[in-house]
Amino acid sequence: MDIDFILCVLGMVMIIEGLPHFTFPSKMKSYMKQLSELPEKTLRILGLILMAIGLAFVYFGKA
Repeated sequence: MDIDFILCVLGMVMIIEGLPHFTFPSKMKSYMKQLSELPEKTLRILGLILMAIGLAFVYFGKA
């Protein structure tokens, strides 16, 4: 695997993650406050689901 590819993917992830914070900062603060009030079990399940979706994207993107 080429290091340039890894850096490109990490850069894209950072852009996608930062876009909502840049475009809607007040809504993101409200959303983060709501997230902090969720039980840890719910956050773990949400994280697992997001990781599974990401893994599926990678799998089908490579196929």
